[in-house]
Amino acid sequence: MTRVRVYIAGMGLISPIGHGVSQTKDSIKKAKKGIKPLSLFPTPQKEPLPVGEISESFEINDIPRTHRLALIAAKEAMADFKDIPDAVVVGVTTGGMAITEEHLKTGNRDPKSFKYHSTGSVAEYIACEYQCKGPVITVSTACSSGTVAVKIALEMLRAGKAKKILVGGADSLCRLTYYGFSSLQLIDPAGARPLDRNRRGMSVGEGAAMMLLVSDEDVPDNAIAEILGAGLSCDAYHPVAPHPEGEGAIRAMLLAIKDANISPSDIDYVNLHGTGTLDNDLSEAKALNAVFGNKKPQLSSLKGAIGHSLAASGAIEAVISAISISDGLIPANIGCDIPDPELDLNPVMKLSEEDVEIVLSNSFGFGGNNASLVIGSPEQGRHPVPLNKTLHLTVVGCACITGAGNTDKTIENVSGGKSCKGMLSISEISKDLPLRTVRRLKRLPQLALSLAVAAHESSGLSHTPSSIFFATGWGPLSETYDFLTKLYESNEQFTSPIDFVGSVHNAPAGQVAIMFESTGPNITTTGGDYSFEQSLMAASLLANDIEDTILVIGADESHKVLSGLFDRSVLLDEKLSDGGGALCLRKAETYSGLKISPLFFENAHNNTSVISSLIRILGDPKKINDEYGSLFVGIPSACREVGEKQLREFLSLSGFTNPIIDYRKFTGEFASASAVASVLAFRFAQNGEIPKRLCGGNTFSLDGKGILILGLGNFVTAIEVIT
Repeated sequence: MTRVRVYIAGMGLISPIGHGVSQTKDSIKKAKKGIKPLSLFPTPQKEPLPVGEISESFEINDIPRTHRLALIAAKEAMADFKDIPDAVVVGVTTGGMAITEEHLKTGNRDPKSFKYHSTGSVAEYIACEYQCKGPVITVSTACSSGTVAVKIALEMLRAGKAKKILVGGADSLCRLTYYGFSSLQLIDPAGARPLDRNRRGMSVGEGAAMMLLVSDEDVPDNAIAEILGAGLSCDAYHPVAPHPEGEGAIRAMLLAIKDANISPSDIDYVNLHGTGTLDNDLSEAKALNAVFGNKKPQLSSLKGAIGHSLAASGAIEAVISAISISDGLIPANIGCDIPDPELDLNPVMKLSEEDVEIVLSNSFGFGGNNASLVIGSPEQGRHPVPLNKTLHLTVVGCACITGAGNTDKTIENVSGGKSCKGMLSISEISKDLPLRTVRRLKRLPQLALSLAVAAHESSGLSHTPSSIFFATGWGPLSETYDFLTKLYESNEQFTSPIDFVGSVHNAPAGQVAIMFESTGPNITTTGGDYSFEQSLMAASLLANDIEDTILVIGADESHKVLSGLFDRSVLLDEKLSDGGGALCLRKAETYSGLKISPLFFENAHNNTSVISSLIRILGDPKKINDEYGSLFVGIPSACREVGEKQLREFLSLSGFTNPIIDYRKFTGEFASASAVASVLAFRFAQNGEIPKRLCGGNTFSLDGKGILILGLGNFVTAIEVIT
């Protein structure tokens, strides 16, 4: 198959208005409103605010609510399929936060209780349930996460990297988001009223939606709808507020329309982001007026009915957009009594039943992360698109930070066989950053900004990067801990809005975009020890859409309380360590130099042949030894026994005898250590040799060969740095 189209073959969802597609259709027809006062947890100081809460209760055990919601949606999406999906891509912001909050509140400090805390554990939980052996990717771009996940899945299918992908979004209510949005004064006490003249804010919600996307040249019998295109952009304007003129939203919509090879006039219905906040509705309205002028299609927001389910919202709205197409339903704009005349929009006030061929669905999030999706009816007449060529990316600049110091100091230590473990002081991290930029920022965003600035400076490019890809295993721990600590110390009365804004995983990437005015895709991935590999894969998949420089950053902070609770590897090392790495990249077709490419990403669970699969992808033993002069190996301490067994198998099957560098023994244990390894590999390959202290006493010449970076353990990954 050399040309493909991408279809929704199965879909499932759960939201405050329905458990499943059928129930959701009935609720849409009845204009059901699922917003009511919070009951999921007590609010000691005030009457509970209205939220989009799912009435269904779950038995109490160690599986968090977000994971359960995601599995409910996945089971419905996969109900008619026995095949194992090739990949799982999920948008998430809260992960296991609801259970984590309870443990921290009661003083539970048993690391086993935090097994499912990580944002990335939701996708891993789903992948394990369906025995997926391929890539498992978690997107965390705040409220656009679910839609961005669909874009990444779409590009994987278009590139021929998979033929069927389970994709979606999930989030549950928790104290962090409930009190966080309240502290920003963004909650409407009467419930969300999108586009209404008297609107006062949003309603926080919860839910999940999953879709099985399949690629084919022809329309399959089970096709519900077709993913025609998607567009991503970043406002690069403010950590929370949207661009007042909707500039980023305009770009995302136009890019999605262009990607779908249609015109604005082809769109029958726009599923709005429509949160009900003053600024968001006004910004989106200006963007819609700019894109459609006086010929706007039918439009409505679902958030007055279901609330804003954060990362799940884009996926839920994608499923409902598909329902609009398959059943000819345009949902009413629940909560709106009198449309705001300033918006110059005419939302659908009552359910409309009419033919719908093409829908545009919008999702906009914190950090100015914008995503738009075009979904159409699966018509026979459309032409499939050629498979995208996955591009190699040329490294034009790099930087890293470890406990030893900056890039040069880290390379000096590793070259001399010395440890880089530990943590730099925050003043050392931020010494080259403007004081006004970092005065309210804590450790992780300062790490990300410092890495971004250093990598860009090393590139020598006069223009700044257009797109930011950020990877973090655990996100901003300082902000999360400080927010919850203040909340509990005040008996849930006081919180810090600054800490809430900074606690989302994509906050550091947003800060980098603002500094560089980077308005291209801004994507944060989070998958524990394999987060950087996910980010590099996303950058490679989306490179065809990006004309300019790409900045890929991986960073994690260590926290004296949370790191040991969340990351088992941290407990097995003698010293708290953190840091990260950054690569400034351009398309290989337009720039010469050393190239970096993600080659392999497979789930090692229930996959006894994972190393054989790796060897097969790399070529054969002769090719491996001809291509690579050194092997960089990352084995998290918590996976040391499994990882070393995998390494022995790799060496046995490949016959590789050149220098092997176990880089975590130098960097220490933190999730994004592979970002540092990528910088080290690039610099050693650039110098053409492996220092003698790493080779048993004699410098090893690479003789023009590249370096292979392997991640081992729960997942097996491979990145190459080659000439």
